[in-house]
Amino acid sequence: MQHRIIDSPIGPLTLVGDEGVLSGLYMDAQRYAPDTAAFGPRTNTGLQAAAEQLAEYFAGRRTEFTVPLRLAGTEFQQRVWQALRTIPHGETWSYARLTAAIGRGPDRVRAVGAANGRNPISIVVPCHRVIGSDGRLTGYGGGLERKQYLLDLERRVAVS
Repeated sequence: MQHRIIDSPIGPLTLVGDEGVLSGLYMDAQRYAPDTAAFGPRTNTGLQAAAEQLAEYFAGRRTEFTVPLRLAGTEFQQRVWQALRTIPHGETWSYARLTAAIGRGPDRVRAVGAANGRNPISIVVPCHRVIGSDGRLTGYGGGLERKQYLLDLERRVAVS
């Protein structure tokens, strides 16, 4: 395991992975980020594909990520995170719609929200695309300002 810190328009991003496979992407002061001791040694050149794809995303030239991922979580979390990857670039879903997408009833919306919040690979696994049923932004581990930035970026790219 190794990590790399890259600059982005929303602040430094820490990429974590091994042999080109991304297993973590964390923002500065992100809620639910693991202890940095688990990230392994810092590199300035590792995880190159992930760094390049993120640069393309922020430049408005990438709408899908193809970097290999390793998502560690429960079976339920895995289902939620897989469904997140089906939300089209530039669109948002409510937590209720995400819950329905994994075949669960309305009584599981809070559990889906909790799994969404524990997503270890933000941006690439687009948890920022999930909003409240009333259309308002709701919690985001990186903060609502970053969530708004990412949604605005994607909307600009989608209409251009």
